Amino acid sequence: MADGVCAVSDRIQEIMEQVSAHSDVRRSLAWIHADVERTIEEQIELTEIAAPSFQEALRGERFKEKLEALFLEDVCIDPVGNVTGIRRGVGDGPTLLICAHLDTVFPAGTDVSVKRREGRLFAPGIADDGRGLATVLGLARALQESGIKTRGDILFGATVGEEGLGDLRGVKALFGGHTQAEPAQAGLTSADYVPRIDGFISIEPGSPSRTTYLATGSRRYRITFHGQGGHSFGDFGTPSAIHALGRAIANIADLRPPRDPKTTFNVGEISGGTSVNTIAQRASMLLDLRSNSLAELSALEEQALCAVRAACDEENRGVDRPKLRVEIEKIGDRPAGEQSPDAPIVRASLAAARVLGLEPVLDQAQSTDANVPIQLGIPSVTLGGGGDCGGMHTLEEFFDPRGSHVGVQHAFLTMLALVGVRDAWEPLLENRSASQSRSLNCGADETLV
Repeated sequence: MADGVCAVSDRIQEIMEQVSAHSDVRRSLAWIHADVERTIEEQIELTEIAAPSFQEALRGERFKEKLEALFLEDVCIDPVGNVTGIRRGVGDGPTLLICAHLDTVFPAGTDVSVKRREGRLFAPGIADDGRGLATVLGLARALQESGIKTRGDILFGATVGEEGLGDLRGVKALFGGHTQAEPAQAGLTSADYVPRIDGFISIEPGSPSRTTYLATGSRRYRITFHGQGGHSFGDFGTPSAIHALGRAIANIADLRPPRDPKTTFNVGEISGGTSVNTIAQRASMLLDLRSNSLAELSALEEQALCAVRAACDEENRGVDRPKLRVEIEKIGDRPAGEQSPDAPIVRASLAAARVLGLEPVLDQAQSTDANVPIQLGIPSVTLGGGGDCGGMHTLEEFFDPRGSHVGVQHAFLTMLALVGVRDAWEPLLENRSASQSRSLNCGADETLV
């Protein structure tokens, strides 16, 4: 590690030790430990309100009520369904957004009632992201109880559409609906979209010892082959949509993306056909492409779509009957992004883990709400909400609450170091938006910027 980097890391560690030694902060950490049962109760309550992607409204309304009960200002639900409330600082500090996601991967009708067995909680979504939502509320409650006066403003929130085909729609709306790769108008930069948010923390299930600071990007497609179809014997020789789909999958399976940066593909669903003796008129698949590198993701995307078109050509080759056509629909686009592991927001999280007696770990890239701000150049991390968990995205998902208060404590220390505290320490986050209006408008035609 270079001397300059060591100096930055040492300085941030010293600040974090100052933060953790502050009398009000020490009392708050003890209060968070004592508040653990209430946090778990809220985790259970929110988990038992079903919230499939695109159907998060009921859970969002309940989360809004909880933010209002904590006396946050400007609590609102924006046009896409995100819930936010602000705790204002004393002025001249940065604005930090801390959120978890409302939605789950489970379809409507899934039994989301929580069962207790041998000290564990079992329910679809109890960890992902029931734990994140409860942690955000625990942070807001601890700050309210502490009476600590932060320098910067803190936005507490919950987003919609983080999972699957939700395609990060909530966090995209919070940041103006655009990324640097796809600006709304030529000549605008990320600062034109997000002038108020100086830092971002996403809370997901997992250990607070792990800090995610890199973003895995993805492109997702629905690919459908269409043809005339016919009888399997009488119309033999007519191009088959299912045969073309099989060719396309085989072509994609032959691709060899790089291992480093990690780049992957997967055909997750297939459908089509009507009977065993019918040449299929239609066949479809869902294709997932991922990479930690935007360049490699784009390269894989080009190769995969070429493989699909080649499959259509192969199935049509040499036939004099009506030919197949292929429809390629992009249904997901999550930006990849990276930032320095020595960014203050990353170092603050690692330092917070150390003062809590944890062994800090820089985690591998993931796909979370933090993808969007990372790609926009806004300091961002994803932190674990504490406790133990497993079976994510399955009906056997569980959460073990033992020691889970440490996740809230870790995020609390990181948060305070980033925004600063009056008459105690300066914020680690840069205030990029000092000249911008500090008003917060959640009108129907506005985005939270």
